[in-house]
Amino acid sequence: MTAPTTRVKRATIFDVAAEAGVSRGTVSRVLNGEPYVSAAAREAIEAAIAKVGYVRNTAARNLAKQSSGAIALIVHEPDSVFIDDPNIGAILLGANAALSAADYQLVSLIIDTERDSRRVTGYLGGGFVDGAIIVSAREDDPISQAIADLRLPAVMVGRPDNQPQLPWVGIDNRGAARQITERLRNTGRRRIGMIAAGLDRDSGRDRLAGFREAMGDDFDDSIVARERFYTYAAGVAGMTELLAREPGIDGVFAASDAIAAGALEALRNAGRTVPRDVGIVGFDDSSWAVRAQPALSTVRQPAGQLGARAAELVLEQVRTGSLAANGALLATEIVWRDSA
Repeated sequence: MTAPTTRVKRATIFDVAAEAGVSRGTVSRVLNGEPYVSAAAREAIEAAIAKVGYVRNTAARNLAKQSSGAIALIVHEPDSVFIDDPNIGAILLGANAALSAADYQLVSLIIDTERDSRRVTGYLGGGFVDGAIIVSAREDDPISQAIADLRLPAVMVGRPDNQPQLPWVGIDNRGAARQITERLRNTGRRRIGMIAAGLDRDSGRDRLAGFREAMGDDFDDSIVARERFYTYAAGVAGMTELLAREPGIDGVFAASDAIAAGALEALRNAGRTVPRDVGIVGFDDSSWAVRAQPALSTVRQPAGQLGARAAELVLEQVRTGSLAANGALLATEIVWRDSA
């Protein structure tokens, strides 16, 4: 016969007080970092905590404070894109660093299906997080509207046109796309196409708009390939499509570095040399850019800073209780390498 399991009693603040020979209130003040506790008492309490194995009941503390101590990072991408996209990772790390400095926990929530949207909406309404950072929000996104309805402190990375007026942080995708395309044109290319992606969000639409502006009267929609995601596979497919439409293409603006890297593979498979036959530029200055052969000319966007700034804006709302919409644009720069 199996002996019954004996549950170990969890040490309490009363156990700490008894061991240290002080009042419960004195222990509480030390735990909360309050002043007016003598050095001797503080030392005795810290020794008692170690001896009795006391661990703070964070759930109970948060319930009393009406705070979870957590911020959600909501990413609207398939699992494969979440893993493969270095920008998402950089945004996550930047946000986590800023939240950790403020003693907040980051909770990652990935949305790929309508079922995910319903599940995450219910989670957000349950008081499990104090705020949210929304990455890759798309048009008519139900999560953004749910957050606005809940009046949950939140910040969007990017700024979809028809979303609720939530605070946001982003970059000038349109201006940066225009600049990198103009630089590509200045190399003497004449038949320049684009592999566009993410057209259901502001970043994708703005990068296509910037390309169109830079091309002016030379813009040709027949050599614009439209893909759904910013992925390597999209680059292979898009470049293959462009070569079939226009064998004489000699320049390509890829909407992301991952797409540009995929385009390089398609060009190699077609026997084209980069940059001699085709010049190609990307966007992001991610790890794809430096490990590609040749290394990619691209637009550097500060993904880590975007995550950190988004976290700071959320925490500001949590602290002040103000949900006023505001925005912040971070600077980009062109990084010119060997691909064009």
